Amino acid sequence: MRFLYTFLLWLLLPFIFVRLALRARRQPEYWQHLGERFGFYHPTDRGMAGEGVIWLHAVSVGETRASASLVARLGAAYPDHQILLTHTTPTGRATSAQLYGDSVRRVYLPYDYPFAVQRFLRHFRPAVGILMETEIWFNLIHEGRAADVPMLLLNARLSEKSAKGYTRFASLTRNALQQLDAIAAQTPDDAARLGQLGAEKVSVMGNLKFDIEPPPAMRELGKALRRQFGADRKILLTASTREGEEALLLDAFMAQSAMKDVLLVIVPRHPQRFDEIAELLAKRGLRYQRRSENREVGADVQVVLGDSMGEMFAYYVAADIACIGGSLLPFGGQNLIEACAVGTPVLIGPHTFNFTEATRLAVEAGAVLRVKDASELFRTAYALLNDASALDEMSKQGVRFVAAHRGATDKAMGVIQAVIG
Repeated sequence: MRFLYTFLLWLLLPFIFVRLALRARRQPEYWQHLGERFGFYHPTDRGMAGEGVIWLHAVSVGETRASASLVARLGAAYPDHQILLTHTTPTGRATSAQLYGDSVRRVYLPYDYPFAVQRFLRHFRPAVGILMETEIWFNLIHEGRAADVPMLLLNARLSEKSAKGYTRFASLTRNALQQLDAIAAQTPDDAARLGQLGAEKVSVMGNLKFDIEPPPAMRELGKALRRQFGADRKILLTASTREGEEALLLDAFMAQSAMKDVLLVIVPRHPQRFDEIAELLAKRGLRYQRRSENREVGADVQVVLGDSMGEMFAYYVAADIACIGGSLLPFGGQNLIEACAVGTPVLIGPHTFNFTEATRLAVEAGAVLRVKDASELFRTAYALLNDASALDEMSKQGVRFVAAHRGATDKAMGVIQAVIG
């Protein structure tokens, strides 16, 4: 089955270049470091100058941010090793640069062709490979095992939808999971679904996202943003919005006359869509200002377009309420834990299958309210913005909720140390 899988990958090779070209039209960074995607790296990186290499794969922004506590602990526990972060998206790579600077090395993980994966492993000679969340690449895992590189799947999550997809390649998936040296899942449900697919060495570690610490610099920037937005204004943040959600939000916002005194802040999930959202705002005749203008928001401004990267914690600190994007339409939702960590009350839509357990626990804790659509979102937000005691209680519950579920980093370190000492 793996040979058939690889054959199909070769058939898809021309389409990979087409896909990169299409993405590069909106985000030119996709054309950068192209050789790395096929296992070609700078000669000076070979073996990371003779140091031991701890390799961690974080696909994009969410996985990279979630890895922060683990990267810090690995750096402290293994000072003689070099940490290598691999990514799939330019935004993940940019987030890595913002968070870690030169303290880690970052490259793109090659596509799952045997020759590319083999080149990657020969070049960096990692002491261990740590795949984050749901990264089950069949050739990568096989070649890692063949090269005697211990392969771990940590912070693993697997939705029912994804599990059904993997059952179409049951034997291939089972073989890959059984070649992993250890798997640590976020929840018992994730562990059970992985077990049903054939995984044998599965433990439950919790979710690394609970261990993230809001950087002091982001807290200070958040306070500055609040002053910039208007210290006396009511701020509703819509964070990490996805395609189609902004139009729904803007239409509902304009239909709610009671929201005229509320400043709406929209931060799209993907930076290549900033200009697209600006066009939506202009077509609706809304008075808006870009965050990148970095100036005081005028009293007549209705919407701020958050066209910046790496400032999500600051936006949460600045807001009275945060609505988490990707949940109004069936994208599965984005991370709500960061908002709770800084004590920002959260509203979330009906589609949260990417964060099922975290959302359920947050709602039960009283830190999050679920709404069915954009109209209900603004009605609920307006009621909360005029109920200081309810907002304060949600804020406190959010902080308690996050504190109660910390500890995943310790368990992840236990799994890693059991493999590499």
